[in-house]
Amino acid sequence: MAESLYEFERFFNREGFNRALSHFQAVSSLLDDFEDAYNLADILNSLLAAKEIEQEQLSPILYALLVDKYGYRIGTWNARDTIDDFEHLAAEAARWNAVDVVVAYHHPELGFTVINPKNRDHWAVAQNIRKNELVSIYAGGFSSGVSEKVADKAIETCIRYLEGKKTKSPAILLDGEFGYVPYEEETEPLETPARRTEGARPRSKREPVRASVSESGEEAERGASAAEKAPSAGTPEPATGAGRRMTPMYSVPVSNELFHNGNVEAWKKIIQSYQLKYPNCEVLVFYEGERIHDINTLFKWGKVKHGSTILFAVVGETIKDVAKLQRYFKQGASPQFEAFLRVPVNTVLKLF
Repeated sequence: MAESLYEFERFFNREGFNRALSHFQAVSSLLDDFEDAYNLADILNSLLAAKEIEQEQLSPILYALLVDKYGYRIGTWNARDTIDDFEHLAAEAARWNAVDVVVAYHHPELGFTVINPKNRDHWAVAQNIRKNELVSIYAGGFSSGVSEKVADKAIETCIRYLEGKKTKSPAILLDGEFGYVPYEEETEPLETPARRTEGARPRSKREPVRASVSESGEEAERGASAAEKAPSAGTPEPATGAGRRMTPMYSVPVSNELFHNGNVEAWKKIIQSYQLKYPNCEVLVFYEGERIHDINTLFKWGKVKHGSTILFAVVGETIKDVAKLQRYFKQGASPQFEAFLRVPVNTVLKLF
């Protein structure tokens, strides 16, 4: 009884009500595409890139639609080792015409990530699955459904491939109506069948999600439309359609006799300058396979010496100047690090 008193507490104010309403309309807006047999991971990554949904909505949408509404089977698995080779899984999953599969993984840097295992681009964005991290695998057949035997076999096979086994796909997964079809967001009226991209299924154009309630209680629009939020034509976007991506890890050799306090301070100023120029990007630093959250630790006890290699990556939506960033990092890890320190206190370098 006590729990029921707070069940609708989030709806007490306008902001909470509008967020909930927007979430429900986002879910409703993608149902037509999903029921046209487009993989939910492809649809969600497209919506994420268009900023029509937020990353925090992905997990609730997955469970509400795939498990609760459409009866998908779900299996979970913890990675025993870090995995970065998905080629065999992607190649075999593309042959699974009998079943639809979605993989969900809470990426340490990218956050909650949804993957269509038949889509190589999604694996390229994720790059790896880290040791001990949890992976959830959903298998079903859209609104048509599939047998539990087929769904469970897809989950079992997916886990086997993630574990590095490279056997052939079971025959039970190969024949059916759920082959991979690339998903592209509609931006123009539907083409005639003769002009439609080969292999694509027809579907109705999905309207941008707009939902809010004004202070007076009347229905109103809150914020800009999807068209107003979209990047300009000249702004590069990730080819995958995902909202955020991470670059590969780039190496920086330490050419100073020791990566000491001066090198660390130089790197701090380089990172500060980059993130001032690109506030929606984050620079990540790695050493010996671990992410370094505080780069001050790199010079303690002479940990990083001449000849060592430090890795870095950038996470963001539109990523630029990575080559320049690497060049500055190399100088910052060399005896020429002092060039970055010859500035007044509390001054941000304009390097980018």
